[in-house]
Amino acid sequence: MLAGLENELSLGDFLDRVRTLCGAFELVSHHTQGEFHHDVTVRVPDGSALPARVLVVATNCNGGVKEILAFDEPPSPDALWHHRCPDNPDFVPSVPLPPIRAHATTIHFFDPCELLRDDARSELRDEHRVRQKGGGWCMAEPKR
Repeated sequence: MLAGLENELSLGDFLDRVRTLCGAFELVSHHTQGEFHHDVTVRVPDGSALPARVLVVATNCNGGVKEILAFDEPPSPDALWHHRCPDNPDFVPSVPLPPIRAHATTIHFFDPCELLRDDARSELRDEHRVRQKGGGWCMAEPKR
């Protein structure tokens, strides 16, 4: 249903395949949740062989593709994370998640809610990190 995109295991290969299938793509957004999760949203031209014009590709910190979702419209990060982790009270979408037209996971996939726990792994020292809204760690602002 995703024209083989679920077989691409790196972000670079995924985007190359999108370009081959669709001729082009537009980068819509890039959202990080914690240190180890990225959601890259792209829009493809009308008339492509894909099930929808908007693709969200979730990657790990090394650009390994974990998940691909297809939508008619770009989802908000809060709506997407509310879908993934509905019990997390920090993710309250202001607009609902658009219908998912297609979904696939790869061998890199694992439960993304694990990244949001208070005891989630971090490569940042305690004094150099802060908890991100919804969970996960990000670098603290330098003290001046």
